Amino acid sequence: METNRQKKIGTVLQKDLVDILQGEVRKNGISNLIISVSKVNVTTDLSVAKVYLSIFPVDKGPELLAAIRTNTPLIKHDLAQRVKQQLRRVPNLTFYIDDSLDYIEKIDTALKGEENPIENRDLLDKRKKS
Repeated sequence: METNRQKKIGTVLQKDLVDILQGEVRKNGISNLIISVSKVNVTTDLSVAKVYLSIFPVDKGPELLAAIRTNTPLIKHDLAQRVKQQLRRVPNLTFYIDDSLDYIEKIDTALKGEENPIENRDLLDKRKKS
């Protein structure tokens, strides 16, 4: 359960991280790429922030995530300059790909009945005989 303080710090970090990441995309002249910060979870001691990114197109996600992870110290420095009036210490940032939209899409297709495991047995996981 997140405290109000964790939630507030998460939203502050989320807004500023969106500005930083989108600014870098615009500054480098990269077109056809959208990065959004879907959620920021801050630990109870406020030392680590888990940042969940939604990247479109999805196929560029892994390479972009690797680039963001290598530039984490620079991103943290930019973030510290922006939030120095609100936070004493900026938490360490760890970046992850947010795959919740893919998960929701799988649930929707299952509910619509487009993938029926009764008709198509290949959709079911095979049981291993031991």
